[in-house]
Amino acid sequence: MLLAAGAACLLAALGAATPASADPPKKAGSGAEFSDTAARQIAALQKIKQSQSKADSKVDSVLTVERKTRSDRALNSSLPGLHTGVAVSDKGTVLVDIRADKVSDDLVGAIRKAGGGIRAVSPANRTVRAEVPLASVEQLAGRGDVRRVETASEAWTERVTDPKAPPAKPESKEAKAARISAMAKQAITKLTSEGDQAHAAADARQNFHVTGVGVKLCALSDGVDSLAAMQSGGVLPAVDVLPTQEGSGDEGTAMLQILHDLAPGASLGFATAFNGDASFADNIRALRTQSRCDVIVDDVLYFNESPFQDGLIAKAVNDVTAAGALYFSSAGNEGSVGAGTSGHWEGDFVDSGKGVGKFAGTAHNFAGSAGTQIYDPLSAGSANKPVTLFWSDPLGASGNDYDLYLLNSAGTVVAFSQNIQDGTQDPYERLNTTFDAGLRLAVVKFKGDNRYLSLDVLRGRFADSTDGLKKYATPGVTRGHSAAKDAFSVAAAPAAGPLPFSLEPGDPPNPTGPYPGRFGANTQLERFSSDGPRRVFFNADGTPLTPGNVSASGGQVRQKPDLTAADGTQSNVPGFSPFFGTSAAAPHAAAIAGLVLSGNPGLSPADVRDALTKTAIPLGDPGRAGAGVLLATDVLAYTGASPQPLALPQRPTVTDNSGSPYLLPGSTATVSLPVHNGGDGTAVSTSVVLSSPTPGVTIAPRSKGYGTIEPGQTGVNTFTITVPASQELGAPVQLVAKVSFAGSLSPKTGSFDFPVGKPSTDVKTFAYAGAAVAIPDNDPTGATVTVPVSNLGRASGVSVSVDGTVCSTTAQSTTVGIDHTWVGDLVGTVTSPSGQTAVLFQRNGSSGHNVCQAVFDDSAGTPFSSVTSSLAPFTGKWRPAKPLGALVGQPADGNWTIKVVDAAAGDTGSIRAVSLRLTGYVAG
Repeated sequence: MLLAAGAACLLAALGAATPASADPPKKAGSGAEFSDTAARQIAALQKIKQSQSKADSKVDSVLTVERKTRSDRALNSSLPGLHTGVAVSDKGTVLVDIRADKVSDDLVGAIRKAGGGIRAVSPANRTVRAEVPLASVEQLAGRGDVRRVETASEAWTERVTDPKAPPAKPESKEAKAARISAMAKQAITKLTSEGDQAHAAADARQNFHVTGVGVKLCALSDGVDSLAAMQSGGVLPAVDVLPTQEGSGDEGTAMLQILHDLAPGASLGFATAFNGDASFADNIRALRTQSRCDVIVDDVLYFNESPFQDGLIAKAVNDVTAAGALYFSSAGNEGSVGAGTSGHWEGDFVDSGKGVGKFAGTAHNFAGSAGTQIYDPLSAGSANKPVTLFWSDPLGASGNDYDLYLLNSAGTVVAFSQNIQDGTQDPYERLNTTFDAGLRLAVVKFKGDNRYLSLDVLRGRFADSTDGLKKYATPGVTRGHSAAKDAFSVAAAPAAGPLPFSLEPGDPPNPTGPYPGRFGANTQLERFSSDGPRRVFFNADGTPLTPGNVSASGGQVRQKPDLTAADGTQSNVPGFSPFFGTSAAAPHAAAIAGLVLSGNPGLSPADVRDALTKTAIPLGDPGRAGAGVLLATDVLAYTGASPQPLALPQRPTVTDNSGSPYLLPGSTATVSLPVHNGGDGTAVSTSVVLSSPTPGVTIAPRSKGYGTIEPGQTGVNTFTITVPASQELGAPVQLVAKVSFAGSLSPKTGSFDFPVGKPSTDVKTFAYAGAAVAIPDNDPTGATVTVPVSNLGRASGVSVSVDGTVCSTTAQSTTVGIDHTWVGDLVGTVTSPSGQTAVLFQRNGSSGHNVCQAVFDDSAGTPFSSVTSSLAPFTGKWRPAKPLGALVGQPADGNWTIKVVDAAAGDTGSIRAVSLRLTGYVAG
């Protein structure tokens, strides 16, 4: 995803002079003198920069210029044809990231008061993403707790698509829902990635009998739109998706299919990366801490990710790798010097001595000692590309001010970025290229010291111009969290057929993969795959790695990319067959790592890295391919992988020996405990130790042998427990089953709660009695209502009812429980007084209107996840997205909350009538 850039026009050739001859002997190009128009434009822009208020200095420069030119006719006339690239809606709003000292209720309230809508909140990263009126930006920036207001951080996935293909037409919610619904009804013939064979993963599974069992593989990408259709068609198993983080798009679904193709025994998880950089970082951590993912993979680059210091996202990667997870990321599709596809230059600032504009600044000399050239020319295929400039100052503490200008062949600057850096900002400028002819970039030091620069036209190229300018390109385009020290940055090589189009006219043929054979030493990298290495100057906290030296001779060099894996593979996900780009390569490598962990439980991250890099087949260019391309058979042989049993305790059945169907105080009961082997190997010498931390509970015998349990089989044994007469009604007895067996995954422990007492048949209803509460559109804070409960004790049964008197699909109906014009936007949860939460519904129901007289109960036969829009208004009894059983046995008295979040834009509604149906316990 890339925020649209404006068409463009601004400024002129920045103090150009006739350069000397470069080496090799090719004229660097004459450049162009200032035109009168350009000189006036530069002067007008620099005047804005010089005269900015304290609040304006905290605002992205393009937002400031956009706002000022809209309100100042004289200024607007002095900048004819200027387009800032700021996307302003018909309502006059812009999407921004507000960076704060602290995310507080007061700040969120101030954003709403200013007319803003909340899109994402990250207290950990002190960021709020919001859609706010452009006219309110300065007001918000003026708050003392706001550090910066930026245009929303932009990102894209690392999938390669045909640049000549017409842009996809925007798809309405209605059309998208219809497409996905139709897909779910179609028969699917399962396809398997050719990477499964090219990486010898299929042979590895057969030879070593390792499938990924015991490992959880998780992906971050755009979205999983067709996940339900792929599951109903047998392509994908259950996937643990973080609530409200389903995202939009289908690249995530395609990545999950690759993971499942190569490691079919692994469990899967997902979260979107596309709600801002802060939300992406939060989701990386949540996949490890909440979802317990062992291997995490993403295919996303945020344009504001620094090459020189680990930022928000890279810090999250550092956290999860420090906690033991393996992290894989796409190296990128931003090209390489070796393949002639690079749009990257980095090096020390060289003062050209050429002044810029009326106020201040000198242009960088790309030619260095070879002459004078203040431009780096772009290829004809570099239109509408993001351009970034970084320099070697720490994030949030840049006191050296550099600016970025894009010019056309006529010497007119057609785009700019000139943020203020006075000690508290990031060393970062950003613009988009236009469709003008003869584009070239210029870097200006507005004030401050010389620094090491990194200039990128992402997925564009530097190329010699027709008017004599020489291109300057260097290796090292890969950056950001993919280049984090302990991350695996993955380059791409085709598994099967070649990329079926040229990246730019005149390119040589694209390489072909080995399928149905295996990768080998002759494997060729994709021409678009990003190169390294990556030089960094600062620790994550901003302290210098080489104090006093932030030049080309300072910092540290990280060897990136790390590995090469397959792309160009087939998929059942519509639009992703074939699936090209390092977006496809990263999950292939991650899945192989999953097989390694499955066959070698407990193997340290350092040992996994050693195995992957030592067995990779070198491809002769470590700056592009890393250690080389992976073969799963070689990696598993190197680690000594073997099929592992995975004997897990299942929920026992408890039968009171008095004949009562309930576990009662003072009674003795028989516990029947199943143990299932869901692993790849045979569980031998299996035994269970059953214990209870509940005071007064006794268990006999303490342990029992289960013998040998074959893969896929279940063994059962019985135990006897005695419950003390003093046990409180409803208070659960906790049983802890520790299963031991011969294998590295042993032991495994399960905990099970059994409430004591007879569930009451007296259902008590506790209803929300307040006014309707509006559900804010596309706002993660959602709407919450409180339901007080009293005189129940502990809950033996919990169901949630969305009530209503007259059910209909009428928009804004006042007689339904929840009125909403697109129920598929909603995520509903219920939380008990003890803090336990269950998910009722999670983006189900598509375009259907309204929920009315619907009961969510674990005993329901049909899951709400299966509903279609044709069933609206949604009534009847439904199984919730996550079991309500987690709330049973908990103290019920106190305030319960029911929350509804609208996770997509365009439709609205309210919570009107909801209730809890609870039962307690009675003596037997």
